[in-house]
Formats: sequence, structure tokens, C-alpha cells
Amino acid sequence: MNKFITGLLTPILAIAPITATFAQTPPLKLDVEKITVSGLSSGGYMANQMHIAYSDWISGVGIIAAGPYYCAKGDITTALNQCVDKEDPPIDLTALNAVAEKQAQQKAIAPLSNLKDDKVWLFHGTRDTRVSAQATDKLAQQYTQWVGSENIKYINDKPVAHLFPTVKNGSPCMSSEAPFIGQCDYDAAGDMLSFLLDDVKPATDTTNGRIISYNQKALAGKDADTLADKGYAYVPKQCEQGETCHVHVSFHGCNQYAEAVDMAYVEQTGLNNWADANNLVVIYPQTRKSLFMPLNPQGCWDWWGYTGEDYATRDGKQLKAVRKIVLGLASN
Repeated sequence: MNKFITGLLTPILAIAPITATFAQTPPLKLDVEKITVSGLSSGGYMANQMHIAYSDWISGVGIIAAGPYYCAKGDITTALNQCVDKEDPPIDLTALNAVAEKQAQQKAIAPLSNLKDDKVWLFHGTRDTRVSAQATDKLAQQYTQWVGSENIKYINDKPVAHLFPTVKNGSPCMSSEAPFIGQCDYDAAGDMLSFLLDDVKPATDTTNGRIISYNQKALAGKDADTLADKGYAYVPKQCEQGETCHVHVSFHGCNQYAEAVDMAYVEQTGLNNWADANNLVVIYPQTRKSLFMPLNPQGCWDWWGYTGEDYATRDGKQLKAVRKIVLGLASN
């Protein structure tokens, strides 16, 4: 089987393990005028697509190990040949940018001018063999054409495999294996949020909030057909008690959905400790695997078109579903 199918389709401080206390969604006061998003691998591609499609709503994005917008061009063969661990032929940024400009003209995505003042944090580990450095380099080059260079931070000099790096959680840093979270003595969550958000306070040593579950299909309807029934969110105590809180959406990678790695991605990236200190609700939407059409055996987010040709635009089902989930949780 292709390496892509078996791989990609595959505390930040001293944190105490989180006990997942599942409950119905409490009433939340969420400021959803502007949100931030992030993701790893297929989740990184998804975070990028959501940022580009909704740049009039999203103010910042963090992406680990992914390539440029519309890299796959709606075709799995192109995805495998150009956007994962090789470039054969090389990625044509001029052509991809032209597609984005046309989509913006057709109002399928937000005007690209909205991106100018957004914050973009990018990461690629030097030991990552699943997604090539060239692919993430092209993503950085693409963003440079749309975002002011002072608003882009690209970390590409750390010896990290294909995973979400933390200080001490997960597997060995050099091993890209489930749950694809690594003990790398590096706080990616903190570095990212400190760049994306203003006036960030240091993370808490232990978490004070709880993880809630919610019904993705009840919130998003048919747009959530390719998603799992349940999604999750981390809610700091003060947010549950009525304080107005901001929103960050974090997209897992392939083989990182909850049915595959339990609550590892929801609990172990370190985002929740920073959320506690900064009045931030972190939403963790979830995919599901499918062995039938639309085929998605490793539970990846759609960045090559398995949900339809408009997957990377405002008409993309998964993008619409996540937007509805955020707004639905805010209006509960």
C-alpha cells in the first residue's frame, strides 16, 4: 500500500492527565467574531483550507507538516505525487495561486486581501519523512504572497518526526507512530498560540477545566455525514462559569481521530493548558474512517476531494460542518 495511505492517511509543562468528564454542552459565551485554527498533517491541510475559505472570520492559523492551498487539485493521484513525501512533478505555486484568485472572484472563498494582517505559524520537523520539507516550504512561499512577512513564523530547524511536538507527552520524538504526539522538549502549542494571539499568559501547570462532547451531526446536519457522531471541546472552568471566551479549532491528523487514539489528541498536545490561562475554548472536531465511498480508511480530513470537488471552498461539506459546529456551540 502507498506510503501515504499507511502514513498520512494515517504537558507542555508538567501536566496532570485530564479525566475526560463528558457532559452535555454547557451554556457558553463564546466570542466568535474572530477565531484561530490549527492542525497537523491532513489537519494542517484542513486548517489551511478553512483559513483561506473563511479569512474574513479567521484571524490566525497554525500548521504542522502540510503543503500549500489546493495542492491536491481535487485528485488523490496528485496528492500522492506532489503533496506528501515527494514532488513529481514539482508543485506549481503560480497555478495554485491562480485557482485561489479565481475562487475568490467567484466568492467561493473570502477575498484574499483579508489575509494581509493575519498571523500564520508554520512548522516542519527535520526528521519528518511523511511530508516533505519542500511541500511546507511551498506553503510558506504561498502565504508570503498574501500575508505580511512580519506576520509569518516558520520553524523548520528542529529534529522532530511527523507528529505534534510537546515537551514530554506522547511517543519518542523521532518516531512517527500513534498517537502522533511526541516527547520533543519543545512546546509547539505554546509557541503557536503565543504567536497567533495577543497578550498571551503562561500556560497553567495543571488543567482546571473539562472535556465535553457534543453531537456533530445535530449541530451540522448533512454536512457532517463524513464526520464522527461525537466531537469534543476543552472548556476552561471560567468559560463554563460564564466568562466570555475566545475559540481555537484544532484539527487532528490521519489516524488521530478519537476512535483510533482515544483522547490522546484532545488531551496531550498542550493546547488545553494554554487555553486555561487565556480564556480559550479549544474545539476538536472529529472525522471517522470509511471503507466504503467516500473512501477514507485512515480518518483523514478532506484535502483532496473525497467529499466533492468544492472541498476546499465555502461550499465544502466539512468546512461548512466545522463552521456550523463552532457557531452552534456558541449559541447553545
